[in-house]
Amino acid sequence: MSKVAVVFWSGTGHTEAMAEAVVEGAKNKGAEVQLLNCADFSEDMVDKFDAIAFGCPAMGAEVLEESEFEPMFSACESKLGGKKIALFGSYGWGDGEWMRSWEDRCRDDGAALACESVMCNEAPDDDALMSCRALGASLA
Repeated sequence: MSKVAVVFWSGTGHTEAMAEAVVEGAKNKGAEVQLLNCADFSEDMVDKFDAIAFGCPAMGAEVLEESEFEPMFSACESKLGGKKIALFGSYGWGDGEWMRSWEDRCRDDGAALACESVMCNEAPDDDALMSCRALGASLA
């Protein structure tokens, strides 16, 4: 059984709803899943999981949330080489530049992106939640 972490930051609840759907998808495929707020996750925990889904909305000028998520993610980057990961998040403006930049960053770290990242505008609709479940399943 694979161990999957779903690590997220959410200001409005949109990314949290996406995270819950990711958890559901991974559990439905038989994975042991832990849902964690980014404040409860650290680089020391990366090696305890077979795969990690990271979720963060676009903030400011299409960047990751800067006070909690970005410092946590930066600290984890050195351990992502070869790690199976997936990315998801919501946005309210822009065109998804934050996600493309984040994907490039993960590839530069040597991480193995398990599937296409999931983005949704504002609250996730049924299609976005279905994509999040599929993302979770791809990590299981």
